[in-house]
Amino acid sequence: MFPILEVSNDLLAALAKSPQVLLHAPTGAGKSTVLPLEILKSGQFNGRIIMLEPRRIAARSVAARLAQQLGESIGETIGLRMRSESKVSAKTRLEVVTEGVLTRQLQNDPMLEGVELVILDEFHERNLQADLGLALLLDSQQALRDDLKILLMSATLDNQGLSQLFPDAPVISSLGKAFPVQREYRPINPNKPFHQEVASAVWQLMQQQSGSLLLFLPGVGEIERTKSELEKRVSEDVLLCPMYGALSIQAQQQAIFPAPEGKRKVVLATNIAETSLTIEGIRLVVDSGFERVGQFNPRSGLTKLVKKRISQASMTQRAGRAGRLEAGVCWHLFSAEQAERAAPFSEAEINNSDLSGLWLALLQWGCHDVSQLQWLDVPPDAALSAAKTLLFKLGMTDSQGKLTSMGNKMAGMGTSVRTAAMLYHAQQTHNKQVVQLAALLVAIIEEPPRNGVTDLHTYLEKPTENWCKRASVLSGEKVTQALYKTNSLISEWLPTLLAAGFPDYIAKSRDNQTRYQLASGLGAILDDSDPLIGSAWLMVAGLWQSENSADARISLAYPIEIEKLQQDCPHLFNSQETVEWDEQRGSLLAWRRLQCGPLVVKSQRLTNPEPQEIKNALVYWLQQNGLQTLNWQDNALQLRIRCALAARYFPDNSLPAMDDAALRETLDTWLAPYLDGVTSKKKLQGIDLMNLLLNRLDWQQRQWLDAFFPMTYTAPSGSEVSIHYSLDKPPIAEIRLQEVFGEKANPTVAMGNLTLTLSLLSPARRPIQITQDLGAFWQGSYKEVQKEMKGRYPKHPWPDDPANAQPTRQTKKAMMSAK
Repeated sequence: MFPILEVSNDLLAALAKSPQVLLHAPTGAGKSTVLPLEILKSGQFNGRIIMLEPRRIAARSVAARLAQQLGESIGETIGLRMRSESKVSAKTRLEVVTEGVLTRQLQNDPMLEGVELVILDEFHERNLQADLGLALLLDSQQALRDDLKILLMSATLDNQGLSQLFPDAPVISSLGKAFPVQREYRPINPNKPFHQEVASAVWQLMQQQSGSLLLFLPGVGEIERTKSELEKRVSEDVLLCPMYGALSIQAQQQAIFPAPEGKRKVVLATNIAETSLTIEGIRLVVDSGFERVGQFNPRSGLTKLVKKRISQASMTQRAGRAGRLEAGVCWHLFSAEQAERAAPFSEAEINNSDLSGLWLALLQWGCHDVSQLQWLDVPPDAALSAAKTLLFKLGMTDSQGKLTSMGNKMAGMGTSVRTAAMLYHAQQTHNKQVVQLAALLVAIIEEPPRNGVTDLHTYLEKPTENWCKRASVLSGEKVTQALYKTNSLISEWLPTLLAAGFPDYIAKSRDNQTRYQLASGLGAILDDSDPLIGSAWLMVAGLWQSENSADARISLAYPIEIEKLQQDCPHLFNSQETVEWDEQRGSLLAWRRLQCGPLVVKSQRLTNPEPQEIKNALVYWLQQNGLQTLNWQDNALQLRIRCALAARYFPDNSLPAMDDAALRETLDTWLAPYLDGVTSKKKLQGIDLMNLLLNRLDWQQRQWLDAFFPMTYTAPSGSEVSIHYSLDKPPIAEIRLQEVFGEKANPTVAMGNLTLTLSLLSPARRPIQITQDLGAFWQGSYKEVQKEMKGRYPKHPWPDDPANAQPTRQTKKAMMSAK
C-alpha cells in the first residue's frame, strides 16, 4: 500500500475547502503515479485536471504509468501534452503537461474552462515555467476563477517561502515508501581526473554490492567521459546507460526499464533522475555531489553553465533513489563536512535565467509590472531589463514597452523569443518551404547537436528524425529528412532568418582565424579545428559562455556574405560619420563608415568634409569614446563635483546633471555649438570647458551653488582660500596656521552637511597638520607643533592660547608696526 493513500481523504477534504493546498510527500509515497488516480476515482472533480511535470522524461513516464494502471493507452483517460507531442481526446480527464504548455493553455484561455484542478508536481525543483505558471494561476484564480483549485506537490517543500505566499493553505504530509539506505561519505581525490575517480568508485561499489547502480553526474561531458572509463572496467553483463534530456526516447527508455535477465546496468544521469522517475532495478547510488546549472548574465545576454555543489535537499533526493524498491546503498563522493556546509535547498531557476520568454508571457497576459502578480521569488530587475531590451530589439515591443502586433503573434508560438522571431519572419514570406526551413532551424537550435560541428548547413542537409518531427509541428507541414538535400533555399534564406532572431549575433572576424566580434560588442571564438575558421563574417545561432574564457564559444553558425545581408536586411546597418585622431599629425581624420552595430563593414575617408559633418562626427566620437580627450582643467572638474554633491545632499535642487553620462548625452547642446573650426587636438583642448559648463546654469542656479558649495573660504585673517571638493572625501582648504587663530571649530559648507577639512601650513606653506577638529587640535597636538615651529620660524607668532589669539598673515614685527 502506498503511503499517499493514508492521507488521500484528508487531501480531498482540504481541496474541497481551500483554493490552494500544499502536499509534502517524500520519494516513493505515490504522489505522482497513485494520487492522481485517487482524485479521479473520488468523483470530487467532474471537470478536467491538469498536472504539470517539470521534466519531459518524467512527464512521459508518469503519463504512461497512470494510463497503464487503468489498462489504457495514453490519450484516453490520461492525456499527455508536451513540446512536439500531444495525445489527448474527448475522453481525457487528466492531462500531464510539461514546460511551457500550462502557460500557453492559460494564455489561450485565462479561465481554463472545463478545468477544476491544477496540480504542480515536483515543485521543489523551482522550475522557471512552474513559477510563471503558478503566478498566472493565482491571478486567474483571484480575478476569474475562484472555484479553481491548485495543488502543489513536492518531496521537499521550502515551507518558509510557501507559507508566506499561502498563509492559509492547508499542508498535508505523507510518509515516503522507502527502504533503508546506507549512506556513506567517500571523498574522491580532487587532484586526479574527475571521471577516473568517479568510475573507480562506481566499480568498487558494484564489486561489493549486487543490483544496478544510478550515478549522478553534473552534465553530458562528464557522463560521456565516465562512460568511456567504465567501458574499460566492466564486464559484458553490465549495461552502461546514459540519461539526460537531449537523448532519444529509445535511449531514455533503456535507462528506465529493467536490465535484461542476468544483467546489471549503470545509469549515468544528470539531476534529471533525482525525482519523479522510478528507474527499475536500482538499489545502488553514487552521488558525485555536483550539478551543472545555468547562470544568466544580463550584461552579455548569455547563460553560462556552471558546475556547483548540490543542495542538502538534492543529496537526500539522490540517496533516496537507492531505497525505492529495496534496501540500498548510497556513496556520496564528498565529505560529511562538505554536506553540512551545503545550502539547504536549490536556488530557484527564476533567479538565474534569461527572462525574455517570461516577460513576453507577462505582456501577453496584460501585466506590465511584475508586482501585479504574486511570486515566491520576484524576477530580478537586471534580468527583466535585459529581457525588455531584447524584445524591443526583435520588434516585439514598441518604444513604450507595449506588445506590437508582431509580438502578440510571436507570443503564442511556443518557442523562445529569438526563434519565434525567425518563425514570424518566415511566415511573412508566405512561402511554405521558407516556413519549413525556419521550423527546422528552430528545432536544431532548441536541441543543438553535441558532435562539435559548428556549421548549420551540415545539419539542415542531414536533419535527425526528432528535428523533422519538431519542425513539422512548428510549421504545420510535413518536414522530411531529404527536404533540403539539394535545396538552394538554404543559402538564399538562412542568413535572413537567422538575422531576424539573432541580429546581435552577426560576427566579424578579428584575426582571420578563430576570434570574432559580435554586433552586440561581445567577443566570440571558434574551436581551433573548426572548418569555419577564416570566414570573414558569420551569422551565429549558438553561443555558450565557458567558465575559463572571457570570449564566448561559438557552437552554431553559418558563413555569410555581408553585402547580401545588407541588401536583405538594411535596417540592421547604419552609415555613421566618425572622427579619429592622427596622433602623428595631431589632427582629426573624418570617416564615413557603414556599420552593423559596432562592426565596420566598409570605410570611406572624408577628404573635404563639410564643417557640420566634422562637428557631427566629432560629437559622435566623443559619445563613443568618452570625454577624457577634452582638456579638463581643475576649475571645470571642481564645478562638476560641486554639482554632484549638490545632487547628493539636496536632491530637490534644479541644477543640471554634470556626470559623464549626462554630459555625453547632451554634447549637442553644451559643446557642439563651440566646435566650429575645431579640426585638431590642439584646438579641441583649447576649449574653455569651465565657461561652457557654467553656461548650463542660470543666474539663480549659480548664486545657489556658490552659497551652498562656495569655491572659497574666508579665513579669520580675511584671506580668501580655495576649497577643493571631492566625491569620496570631505572638501579641503589649505591655509597657514596663523590665519585661523581665534577659530574654535572647522568651518562647514552645504548648510552644515559637510565639514571643511583644514590643511594647516607653516609660514613657508609646508603642511603641518590636517584636521577636521580644530578645537581638539588647539588643545592637543598644537603644543608639539608650537614647540617645533617656534625654533624654525621665530619671527612668526606661536601663542599659547591660539583659540583666542588674533589671526594674522604677518610676522610679529609687522604686527607691532601695524599697531
